Amino acid sequence: MPTAPIIRLRSGHAVGPGCPALLVAEIGNNHQGSLETARRMVRAAAASGADAVKFQKRDMGALFTRAGLDAPYGGPNSFGDTYGRHRAALELPGQALAELKALAESLGLTFFASAWDAPSLRLLTDLGVELLKIPSADLVNLPLLRQAGATGLPVVISTGMSQLADIDAAVATLKQTTDRIIILHCNSTYPCPDEQVGLPVMDLLRRRYGLPVGYSGHEQGLGPTVAATAFAPVIIERHFTLDRELPGTDHKASLTPDAFAAMAAMVRQAEAAMRVTRKQVFAGEAAAAAKLRKSLVYARDLPAGHVLGPEDVACKCPGDGLSPVAYDLVVGGRLLAKVRQDEAVRFDVLALPERPKPEDDAQTAKAISGF
Repeated sequence: MPTAPIIRLRSGHAVGPGCPALLVAEIGNNHQGSLETARRMVRAAAASGADAVKFQKRDMGALFTRAGLDAPYGGPNSFGDTYGRHRAALELPGQALAELKALAESLGLTFFASAWDAPSLRLLTDLGVELLKIPSADLVNLPLLRQAGATGLPVVISTGMSQLADIDAAVATLKQTTDRIIILHCNSTYPCPDEQVGLPVMDLLRRRYGLPVGYSGHEQGLGPTVAATAFAPVIIERHFTLDRELPGTDHKASLTPDAFAAMAAMVRQAEAAMRVTRKQVFAGEAAAAAKLRKSLVYARDLPAGHVLGPEDVACKCPGDGLSPVAYDLVVGGRLLAKVRQDEAVRFDVLALPERPKPEDDAQTAKAISGF
């Protein structure tokens, strides 16, 4: 399978295989319609180790039918008496998003947003965003996918609520106009139970589509997100809030700045732990081995000519001599000189019953060093 291309963003971040995961603070609508709160959230995300902030944009008339807009909407999470008024109360206008983009970029963050409809996608493109996001709800919206692909911008698609057939159709549609596609594994339950997260699906998606794959988490804790690092995600996205007790289901599946900072630190630690891919001995281990491993020594004083038996050889620290790996080779050897108790066993004072073959010498040398 060919390696997926690396997408380099104007902000300086790179997204793709071998790059650190782009850590996205999904602000969404957790600003609850307040530009000042949104500003605070962008600054908090930057201070918490985020590489990017993501918002959401909806055009009410394009997104909902009249009946949908007029549907009564009450309850503790409502910001309006109808669903249309509720959603409108949570929206920021294009000018506010432009201001937030400028703020985010001044802090070294990538700014992008989910487009929920065609007018919102055009607005984001006009703002000059570096990425476009298609939310899970619109993975099956093929006209919107065609519009996103035609922009030439990298397109991130979330795959919650979707069967593989849905993702097949979405990827095929986007590939008609772009190869800069990033797939996010996602479960759209808010919050998502840990046992439904399905991290190994990331490998399935990577094999099936040959595209960069990331993770969008909606669980309440940090464990699944950090564990996702083992599947080499190019993006890790978590919803972000200043207060999980605010009204709205999104806040319960979001991370506060302190939690996001803890996650970011653990992800970077986990990424570092994944860099070594072959078994090797590091300098610190070699020093520990010299102290803690054992060497072959003589168990008692012995005269020249003595043939060594199991009772004549002991394994003792430190490990700076002949490794116990050579024990079976040494036992049965005849001493060429007298030796003292605890003296290190050496091949130059031993006549072995059968000398090692040349190819065995390298193995013996490894045994001597212990590595």
